[in-house]
Amino acid sequence: MLIPGYLLRHEVTVEAWEGEGPYGPKYGPPTAVPCLLDEQVRMVRSPAGEEVTSSSTLYALPGTRCPARSRVTLPEGRQTTVIAALNRDSGGLPTPDHLEVQLQ
Repeated sequence: MLIPGYLLRHEVTVEAWEGEGPYGPKYGPPTAVPCLLDEQVRMVRSPAGEEVTSSSTLYALPGTRCPARSRVTLPEGRQTTVIAALNRDSGGLPTPDHLEVQLQ
C-alpha cells in the first residue's frame, strides 16, 4: 500500500546529489516532487551517526530519488539540504509505504 495521493499536498523541488566535481558539489536536474511537508524542528541522526537538527521532514512516494546531501527548495523558496532519506516499507502490513526525508 502506498501513501495516499491526497496526502501529498505540497510540492518541493529536488536536485539529487551526484557527488563532488572539480568546481564543488554536483546536483542532478531540478525535479518537482509531490509530498507532505512537516515543518517541525527535531533532533535526528545523520548517516554518519551524528545528532543534527532537522528543520522539517517531507514524506514522498517510494522510489523518489533524494539521497543525503541533495538540495531541496521548499514551497516558500527556502533551500535546504537532505540529512537522510529513509525508505519506510510496511513489509505487507496495512500501513502506507513512503520515503521519509529529513531536511536541515
